[in-house]
Amino acid sequence: MGGKIKTWRRRWFHLDPTRRVLAYYGDQAQTKLKGVIYFQAIEEVWYDPGRVAGKSPNPRLTFCLKTYERLFWLVAPSAEALRIWMDAVLTLTRAGGSF
Repeated sequence: MGGKIKTWRRRWFHLDPTRRVLAYYGDQAQTKLKGVIYFQAIEEVWYDPGRVAGKSPNPRLTFCLKTYERLFWLVAPSAEALRIWMDAVLTLTRAGGSF
């Protein structure tokens, strides 16, 4: 979901464990960088379908990353992808000393 304009936009994500960032793009070829989420800036990661029921097009596949500056609502393409992404983000965030 957008930061300034609260509409859902399709984004493609690239997790870079070496640089400890999650970059997101406006295109599948990853040529239009839209932003970067630094793992040291992540304060919380949560999954709560009831909390996002009115916000998400698919609450069961939605999780949230809370940084110092904003909330990032992400919708995974499947339940398996949701588990993989949450596990990767939580692992890298905890490895950096946050939480």
